[in-house]
Amino acid sequence: MGTLDKFDVKILQQLQADARLTNAELAQRVGLSAAPCWRRVRALEEAGYIKGYHAEIDRHKIGMGVLAFVRLDANRNTGELTREMEEAIRKIPEIVSCHYISGAGTFELQVVARDLDSFSQFARKVLINLPNVKDLHTSFSLGEVKSSSSVPLNHLPV
Repeated sequence: MGTLDKFDVKILQQLQADARLTNAELAQRVGLSAAPCWRRVRALEEAGYIKGYHAEIDRHKIGMGVLAFVRLDANRNTGELTREMEEAIRKIPEIVSCHYISGAGTFELQVVARDLDSFSQFARKVLINLPNVKDLHTSFSLGEVKSSSSVPLNHLPV
């Protein structure tokens, strides 16, 4: 798949807004017939523009009231040690996001927990014992202003 055209961008916009659209609904919204729309969606998936489809779960409703931002400092930033840390981090479900960062620290984690006590236990038993961890610096969310997995598409041709 080469560059995106206006139909591809419209498909991405519509699926970001509602990934549960049927192919017929999607085709109508973007101005295509069903078969070409379906082929375009498959091509976008195969080219990696669409990485998956997920349900957005309200963490509060399932009892995960704490969202912590944890800057994790490494003892040493060598290739093998960093890969070990990455592999260990990927296996921990409470870590919902991890970014390799510039500046102070090595990784910035987003961690969910039921409450402050459970986060404290998690930090002392799991996070500090990750391979090559030197230190942890934690901040807690006091309330979400915006939370979205959608990315802006307004710079693409429409």
